Amino acid sequence: MLSPRGRSAILLLALAAIPLTSCGGDGSADGGRAAPGFVHVHAVGADPADGAVYVASHRGLFRLGEGNDARLVGPDQDTMGFTGSGTFLASGHPSEEAQAIGAEPHLGLIRSTDAGSTWTTVSEAGKADFHALQQAGESLYAYDSQTGRVRRSTDGGRTWRIGARLPVFDLAAGEKEPDRVYATTEQGVMLSQDGGASFAPLAGAPLLLSLDVTPKGGLIGTTPDGRVHAGPDWKALGQVSGGAIAAFTVLHRPTS
Repeated sequence: MLSPRGRSAILLLALAAIPLTSCGGDGSADGGRAAPGFVHVHAVGADPADGAVYVASHRGLFRLGEGNDARLVGPDQDTMGFTGSGTFLASGHPSEEAQAIGAEPHLGLIRSTDAGSTWTTVSEAGKADFHALQQAGESLYAYDSQTGRVRRSTDGGRTWRIGARLPVFDLAAGEKEPDRVYATTEQGVMLSQDGGASFAPLAGAPLLLSLDVTPKGGLIGTTPDGRVHAGPDWKALGQVSGGAIAAFTVLHRPTS
């Protein structure tokens, strides 16, 4: 769904919470390889360098191609939190096979500089499982499912400031106001104005699973039944076919 906004456009990327499978071939066209499918979709994003869409899933990171084609571009791992903008950051778990031979159960924060083909550990290996990651300028926000806390880093995830404890579905923040971070929870949308140290309910917001901040500071989110709303008045933009949304993001693309 593409919506003109002056000299720019907002592109909404949403994947329904249904099993999706990758398609055939040997992967030679784009450097990926065929794989058995996503199993679960955890996050979706696009590389602004080339516009390629990536899906973080239970079976690893996939690059989407034309039609229904999806190629596994890196290791078979349960990729949970994911953010991609030139440098990719992710978290999750090694594959069940790797854990069976002694791999630590949690990846901590991992980093890729080759579009997901290879990954290196940044921090918290064996300790943290970041189910949500959000870049906001120089700040990186994360939700650690192991401790139930929001974290903030200003050095690329090497060190962290521990913030509030609350059960989080998704985190959202923007480059224009990096201290302002939103969290979607079972109790509704929560807002922090101190970099995740404390949160309070965001008045008037509907119950949302996913939320993102637009480049101009607006809010767009999705409800459990797949409706898309835009703040601050939370006007309904439409309904995503397929029911509940497994992953959602807002992209900014310049227009001529």
